[in-house]
Amino acid sequence: MSGLVFYEWRRGPRTRAELAAQESVLPFDSVVPFDAAAAALAASLYVGVPKARGREIDLAIAACALSHGAGLWTLNAADFRDIPNLALV
Repeated sequence: MSGLVFYEWRRGPRTRAELAAQESVLPFDSVVPFDAAAAALAASLYVGVPKARGREIDLAIAACALSHGAGLWTLNAADFRDIPNLALV
């Protein structure tokens, strides 16, 4: 899980049960950072995809997945379909 996904998940109101479930499936120590490579890729995506304004967090999440060679699991697949080379799982 990328640090951005972790941020997006944790910022919402979460119950203790939800946090415990998240920790059992995706432990805190498995979070990968949003690093310089992901930031550069996110910037490239921002200038390369249509209607990027307002999608900065989604583009950063996608860039993090791409820079780590990972697929992206999401309930909002439509938000990521126009991102080149991103595997939605």
